[in-house]
Amino acid sequence: MSPKSQRIASMIEMLPDSEQEFAFEFIKRLVRAWDPNFVKLTAFEQSELEKAENGVFISSDDIDWNNL
Repeated sequence: MSPKSQRIASMIEMLPDSEQEFAFEFIKRLVRAWDPNFVKLTAFEQSELEKAENGVFISSDDIDWNNL
């Protein structure tokens, strides 16, 4: 997770549960506006995809299977 994402997550955790839900829904709306079909890649994902296409594979141990 990027440093900015970590800062955002820590700020959201400071909110009461009801406001955390509001923040989550707001962020979800931002993501959908940016990519309605959830098909765009982040810069990190694009980098990882390019590595895999060039023979550098990701270990299954590096995948967080609980958050797919």
